[in-house]
Amino acid sequence: MVALSKKKSTNRGSQISDGDENPERGNWTNKTEYMLSLIGYAIGLGNIWRFPYVAYKNGGGAFLIPYFIMLLLCGTPLFFLESAIGQFSSQGPVNMWRAVPILQGAGFSMVLVNLFVSVYYNVIIAYSLYYMFASMQFPLPWSDCFSWADSNCSTTPKVHCNVSGDLLVNWTQENNSCSSLNATTFPVQSPSEQYWDIVALQRSSGLDETGPVIWHLALCLLLSSILVSAALIKGIKSSGKVVYFTATFPYVIILILLIRSVTLEGAKDGIDFYVGSQTNLTKLTEVPIWKDAAIQTFYSLTIGWGGTVALSSYCNFHNNMLLDSVIVTFANHATSVFAAFAIFSTMGHMAHVYGKPVSEVVQEGFGLAFIAYPDALSKLPISPLWSIMFFFMLANVGLDSMFVLIEMIITCLEDTFPLMLKSKRATFTILLNAIVFLLGLPCVTQAGIYWVSLIDQFIGGWVILILTLAQIIGFCYIYGVNRFIKDIEMMIGEKSFCFWILWRACWFVISPLIIVVILVWSLMTIVPPVYGNIQYPVWGQTLGWGMVGLILIWIPLIAGYKLIRAEGTLWKMRPQVLERVEMVCMSN
Repeated sequence: MVALSKKKSTNRGSQISDGDENPERGNWTNKTEYMLSLIGYAIGLGNIWRFPYVAYKNGGGAFLIPYFIMLLLCGTPLFFLESAIGQFSSQGPVNMWRAVPILQGAGFSMVLVNLFVSVYYNVIIAYSLYYMFASMQFPLPWSDCFSWADSNCSTTPKVHCNVSGDLLVNWTQENNSCSSLNATTFPVQSPSEQYWDIVALQRSSGLDETGPVIWHLALCLLLSSILVSAALIKGIKSSGKVVYFTATFPYVIILILLIRSVTLEGAKDGIDFYVGSQTNLTKLTEVPIWKDAAIQTFYSLTIGWGGTVALSSYCNFHNNMLLDSVIVTFANHATSVFAAFAIFSTMGHMAHVYGKPVSEVVQEGFGLAFIAYPDALSKLPISPLWSIMFFFMLANVGLDSMFVLIEMIITCLEDTFPLMLKSKRATFTILLNAIVFLLGLPCVTQAGIYWVSLIDQFIGGWVILILTLAQIIGFCYIYGVNRFIKDIEMMIGEKSFCFWILWRACWFVISPLIIVVILVWSLMTIVPPVYGNIQYPVWGQTLGWGMVGLILIWIPLIAGYKLIRAEGTLWKMRPQVLERVEMVCMSN
């Protein structure tokens, strides 16, 4: 450790600056590009289409209290932990585990998580691009029951396209005639809901009915892959330039949509539902609100995915990653709160138009992004303009996250095979994106949405909690929290003992305890996956568990391999572990 300190001490106090401190691997051109990449990665779809529904479900404004408490206890400490690991080791999420060889399998698991997530993120970007292009017409195609809709009751035995939501015309087999039924007895489908199912997805009846590839979605999927390849073809040197636009422009669009939405009739009801008199503070006494706050924090900050480690591994050794982590994590939560104002005010207007409570128009995920919000936008003057802006923003935040998902995989493979891949960065980037595109083709068939939802429900949940827990165990328990703190002080300068009390408490006790509680709760309350009210077949559920097994199996496999190869007893492995991390860092 003394030799390492001397080697790095010449740059003490420097920040990310022009020129490479590590010319063989490369560094960020400047601090701005790094921070924009971090913000673009952390702030994504979870802030826009998941947070509003989670807040609504947990008492509106009351949810903000546990949401920010979980940021302080879990979000910022674990984001700081990942940033420090990546910056100190200058390695990706696979090679960083050379510090704790017995858990190196977690690095392989992170790569597979990113591969699976990149497949369905690419498809979501394709959905957004399709809707953006479809918005370039007046009136918007989902603003009314046009020729594509199931509006002829004689051909639609179960549903009927209805704009007002008051009546449903249903085909009655007994008298071969159309009869009007009350919407509360027999639910209707809005034009935007039918457009999503019939035109955009051409959705089949279930996972068993694959159907053909939907070509307009396949072409949008190809366009997304091309955009990602172009942004990453020169690594962080090219992606760092792209994020100047992709990480900042969504804020401009959200601000414009917010200004427009708060001027709409009924917007006050939506905002009041969010943070006003309808806020339910009694929810704070219930366990689920705290669980959802923690899960939303992990989900939106993408903790445990390895992307933060990959981005910070290109930082100069003495960059102040502590300040970066505080800025990015608080910006992430503030963005969720800010974007929710635009969402809830627009939902308030939609509730006013339909004459319904706000609670009946707030949806989650795909329902919010591609059904409820497009429906609301179609009611505005100059609706194509607002719709184009919204879906352009959605594509932007998806691309920001996609850049890091792919970059993380590339970084890990380049660190593992530097001689083979460094000189062929462009070819390998194009090849990887081509593979992600091909893997995404089943997700743009008529059964595609079921595949996307299956990946999301199995991969985006408690699997990430296990990988996060592995990071904490590896670097705070096995490597040692005191030793890790000394490594951080080597990078950012020595701090007082009192300064580290909170971080020690979070890393060693609070954060792992919260993760274990959520993990146990999630496994105890696990339910079979569904899309809407459509159940998945047994083979589909088995495939989902197979994906989970494929990801997590590397942890025990690599641990067993390391134990077999190690000399001496398990207790004597720890000094070897510590010696090995010094060798890794010295080589950088």
